[in-house]
Amino acid sequence: MPLSQEEIALLAAGPLFRNTEEGMLRSLTELEGASLVRFDPGVVYSPRHFRRSLGVVLSGQLQVTKGALAVSVLGPGDLFGAAALYSDEPEFASTITARGPSRCLMLEHALVDRLLAEQGQIRENYLRYLTGRIRFLSGRLQTLAQPGVEGKLARYLLANGGSSCPATELCQRLGVSRASLYRAFAALEDSGLITRKGKTITVVDPAGLETVL
Repeated sequence: MPLSQEEIALLAAGPLFRNTEEGMLRSLTELEGASLVRFDPGVVYSPRHFRRSLGVVLSGQLQVTKGALAVSVLGPGDLFGAAALYSDEPEFASTITARGPSRCLMLEHALVDRLLAEQGQIRENYLRYLTGRIRFLSGRLQTLAQPGVEGKLARYLLANGGSSCPATELCQRLGVSRASLYRAFAALEDSGLITRKGKTITVVDPAGLETVL
């Protein structure tokens, strides 16, 4: 079954085929290595069962998970399978589950290589897409690498010899709420790392406080 006009328009607006000729998109499913696949609800990809193909969602929704963590939900126009495309290592594949009946365009590894080699616009689009993914993932890693409130407070106390400043000012310096700051103080005190007496704060266990960073 060929691509519908709506699906061709979807591909033309998507990250991989933007600004490519409609004639090429119309004949895309006639190329060796291209196929239209309908997925019933259930697992589409998993670390043990994945294909070296790039997929484009045409209809439906796919849930992406890594381990037990839900990473994203893919809808019409979104790509999937890029991580496993050039690797035989299963750990590069996430688990992708169809939330309901879904229709996808699947492009096998060899065809993707051919399109990237022969179609300059597709090559540019794909590089731009991968660059965007790298930036997104780098941002996620930076967010995860940021210390929690206890870590921020521990770093401040170690750098300032245990002295503190008014709570409002400290909240602004650390970028946290007053309630979060008070919980962090209580947690560090309950752990025996600091003591508080009025506005005086004493670092009891500097080495232990460093482990909170």
